[in-house]
Amino acid sequence: MASPSPAVTGAAIRKLRLAKGLTLQQLADACGVPVSSLSRVELGQNRLNYDKLVRLCRALDVDLHGLVTREAEAGPPVLGRRALTLAGQGQAVALGPHAGRLAGGELLGKAFAPATLDVTAANLAEHGPLSELPGEAWVLVLEGQVTVHTAHYAPQALSAGDSLYFDGRGGFGLLRGDSGPARVVLVADDRRGQFPHFTLSSG
Repeated sequence: MASPSPAVTGAAIRKLRLAKGLTLQQLADACGVPVSSLSRVELGQNRLNYDKLVRLCRALDVDLHGLVTREAEAGPPVLGRRALTLAGQGQAVALGPHAGRLAGGELLGKAFAPATLDVTAANLAEHGPLSELPGEAWVLVLEGQVTVHTAHYAPQALSAGDSLYFDGRGGFGLLRGDSGPARVVLVADDRRGQFPHFTLSSG
């Protein structure tokens, strides 16, 4: 029998981690695998050797058989699935300086990851390093005014109702307008797996 693909194994590990309420850093500390390596494993970009896999299973309180069971559950998604996210709910996330909520975060193998973000940074100094996404993205302004800075184009000002489709791989920054904090919907490519561009947070 062929061994599961790294993407399927990574999805299973992430599902187990989230079920225990652990962050990537907490799991890395518990199993002694660097958080950068663990992140690549969850994204299906890397495999663990047997020793590290055993330590990871111990940290997740599951044996290898249990992990294989999760791998089977992490197969291709069933057609017709859906995920409801009510106002104010959803996994708390951050993208650079922006805090927000992820919609449909419980679904694995999504084509894209949608999130609402509160834009509070007024300038690039407050924003910090430009954020990067694994592919193309779409941002829609819900409230206020936002200026989108990208690596290859002049800054683009957007008002409520305006949207911008762009390539997030070159880096980008969202800044609020003079009227104060703004709110946006950001839809990002998630085909590489489990919204790696967002930082999961509590709350």
